[in-house]
Amino acid sequence: MTEDFATTASELRYAMFRTTRRLRRVRSVDAMSDAQLAVLGVLKAHGRRTISGLAEHERVTAPTMSATVNGLAELGLVVRVPDEDDRRRVYVELTEQGGTVVADTVRRRDEAMAEMISGIGLSDQELSVLRDAAAVLRKVADA
Repeated sequence: MTEDFATTASELRYAMFRTTRRLRRVRSVDAMSDAQLAVLGVLKAHGRRTISGLAEHERVTAPTMSATVNGLAELGLVVRVPDEDDRRRVYVELTEQGGTVVADTVRRRDEAMAEMISGIGLSDQELSVLRDAAAVLRKVADA
């Protein structure tokens, strides 16, 4: 890796870290943890999942995920649904209220990001660079 490439990677990582940190503060339910919100996001994007499937996706242990899901269930944001073919298997599904929390949080974060961008008076060229960078960052994230 060249020094220039390493410097760019480091600067990019730091900028993304600071931006993400600011956006994480914006949510529709203040008492909800980042882990809980991530689970709601997975369920919204991919549909119902088992505890083990959620744990694998989020790279945590099944007991940790079970505790996270328990907290979400107590808030009425998810429900457990037994598999019709195998009663030993239980799925976690997003409730309507859980979907609303995800949608509201995404909307608020989009608004916060728009305020951050518009508040610093970027030129049309800088906005174009941000659009291009977003597409490249999506490729990196999906790799």
